[in-house]
Amino acid sequence: MAKDALMDFDEALEMFEPVLGFEVHVELNTATKMFSSAPNPANEANHGAEPNTLVAPVDMGLPGALPVVNAEAIRSSISLGLALGCSIAPSSRFARKNYFYPDLGKNYQISQYDEPIAFEGSVEVELEDGSIVTVPIERAHMEEDAGKLTHMGGSTGRIQGAEYSLVDYNRAGVPLVEIVTKPIFGAEHSAPALAKAYVATIRDIVRGLGISEARLERGNLRCDANVSLRPRGQEKLGTRTETKNVNSMRSVERAVRYEIQRQAAILAKGGTITQETRHWHEDTGRTSPGRPKSDADDYRYFPEPDLLPVVPAPELIEELRAALPEPPAARRRRLKAEWGFTDLEFQDVANGGLLDAVADTIAAGAAPAAARKWWTGEITRVANAQERDAADLVSPANVAALQKLVDAGTLTDKLARQVLEGVIAGEGTPEEVVAARGLAVVSDDGALIAAIDDALAAQPDVLAKIRDGKVQAAGAVIGAVMKAMKGQADAARVRELVLERAAAQ
Repeated sequence: MAKDALMDFDEALEMFEPVLGFEVHVELNTATKMFSSAPNPANEANHGAEPNTLVAPVDMGLPGALPVVNAEAIRSSISLGLALGCSIAPSSRFARKNYFYPDLGKNYQISQYDEPIAFEGSVEVELEDGSIVTVPIERAHMEEDAGKLTHMGGSTGRIQGAEYSLVDYNRAGVPLVEIVTKPIFGAEHSAPALAKAYVATIRDIVRGLGISEARLERGNLRCDANVSLRPRGQEKLGTRTETKNVNSMRSVERAVRYEIQRQAAILAKGGTITQETRHWHEDTGRTSPGRPKSDADDYRYFPEPDLLPVVPAPELIEELRAALPEPPAARRRRLKAEWGFTDLEFQDVANGGLLDAVADTIAAGAAPAAARKWWTGEITRVANAQERDAADLVSPANVAALQKLVDAGTLTDKLARQVLEGVIAGEGTPEEVVAARGLAVVSDDGALIAAIDDALAAQPDVLAKIRDGKVQAAGAVIGAVMKAMKGQADAARVRELVLERAAAQ
């Protein structure tokens, strides 16, 4: 496939104004699916199940199977709508969205169309430079997910070139909330950064509510990014493209930038933009055409005849409103002030998706600086090496316990890294790893003095230099002692004793 021509990003924004829109799908982590009693694979307890084992007749579209609404999914959807500043509809209705695809057993999807459960809201999004952008929310509606196709026999894992496809209905019927923004104007050069920050904000909101695992790499959170350009000074909106199911915040940012550059190059040459879906390719950093974008009429929406309208009690709405957590942007400002972090220090934590991990580690007793050091340093290094999420490696409680051992002098920083390695490997708590590996700092001065005397005896020239006042020469003795003690000594205490023993001999 030929590469698209791209215009320089800054040049593109001199000629055109970008207009953005986002559709974010959030998989709810209820115990069961949206319309059946089958276990929900979006719940952590069911993750990784064998294909087609988490299914019920209604998920597969078997004749005579009727849907039953998941009450907990309704509560989660209302909570999310409230967190987005939306009004909650006194009555909302499910609709059938008709289309055929192999992983959609019923040949229609139960969704909401003109009567969503939540509408007309807004959310504050904080960019990396600290500026706040208010993103208008058009609606948040409930629906069910489709199954998943795996294309086999090709080199890319995509349908093009595949020999056959396998269908897994585990995901069919997973409860979703789709959050649709209104057109977003005025993003300008910050458009790619806003895309990334918006998805991060939605992730933080749903995690704070406890209604989704919000793991982009697992598809718990998926973003469709809409981008259009219009010439400067023009009122009419340009034709948009929709880049589908981008599965990382970095990719959302890159996809928006790419589409701005691609569309600008076409428009500058007098071409036209096709209204279509686009696919993002992480390996090449570009988008490719999907299918012409369908309009609502193509789906033949009509009210779902097997489900009653959803009519939440006003008391329930107020109960859920009272339980809402602090908004992400406000929480970040508060935590930054409480922790005393610089802008750069806080950005390292926030941009790494480590805010909750650091907060929980501090709540477990670690100092803010120590918590930040562990999570943005050694833990992130190991996570990157293992291609895993840092929060999956070790619990905040264990990080706080590890730092407590350092603060007590039981461990040096070097020994603590070895203990962390053991904790990550599943060898137990920090205390258990220290005991099992024998990694505690040697605090017996008698043992240290014996090692120091041996080192001084082996290096009489160094001893002479120390006696002559050249205390920097003590480094050679300290190194020998630390080696003899297998690193299990406090270097500062060893230095004190080396100078004392040298003076005494």
